[in-house]
Amino acid sequence: MKDRLIEIIKEAGKIVYEGYFSQKDVNFKAKKDLVTKYDVAVENFLKQEFAKEFKAFNLIAEESDNSKAEFNNSIIIDPIDGTTNFVNQVPHTAISVGVYKNKKPYIGIVYNPILDELYEAKVNKGAFLNGEKIEVSKENDFQKSLIATGFPYTSGTNQDDLDDVIKKIKRVLPKCQDIRRLGSAALDLCYVARGTYEGYYEMNLKAWDVSAGLLILQEAGGKVTSLQNSEYKLFEDKYIVASNGYIHKELLEVLMK
Repeated sequence: MKDRLIEIIKEAGKIVYEGYFSQKDVNFKAKKDLVTKYDVAVENFLKQEFAKEFKAFNLIAEESDNSKAEFNNSIIIDPIDGTTNFVNQVPHTAISVGVYKNKKPYIGIVYNPILDELYEAKVNKGAFLNGEKIEVSKENDFQKSLIATGFPYTSGTNQDDLDDVIKKIKRVLPKCQDIRRLGSAALDLCYVARGTYEGYYEMNLKAWDVSAGLLILQEAGGKVTSLQNSEYKLFEDKYIVASNGYIHKELLEVLMK
């Protein structure tokens, strides 16, 4: 299944690549939430191909009506994670596809067609970047750790969310090496998996943002939890906290202070 998924996703990547270098018409789903015709085109292509090949799975996708979708056995699609980057030609953007069996992660694929980087994982089989095995960083000193985060779309309309973002940055930044905010949750999780970042946290993410990346990180030896250090639950938890495992406890402590 994974090999066929990759073939389809790479084909969809051609649409992303073409669109990245083209003039774009941009629509707004919310004050800061963009969508382009390329998001829709990639999603429609993936759904059409997946529906033909993988009939046992429900399809859950960012730009679709998911109100009647069953999570149990599903393929969760983000056609372009990092649409703002895509629109502005920042090459930190990707297709994210997570396959779930009985609500548990089974396969994760994140493909950045601009940089031609394909991250993949299957449960209990390890994580790979362009066919090469990847593992998390072994850094255990929080002060030497590079941490990634993201800013929710609600920061433009919800004062509580904005205040929480600023409060957590003020806690984390003095205690770590530095903070990065590159604008794709799927890729941020993969960057922890490959050892570029030691940790990552963000609020208000959707299931399609992280469904693939969290498995890739776990298979690379990393850890993913809620802010309360419980198992992270798609569709439910407000915060995701991810790390190489070595700094996880301290990252949670700093965030919760």
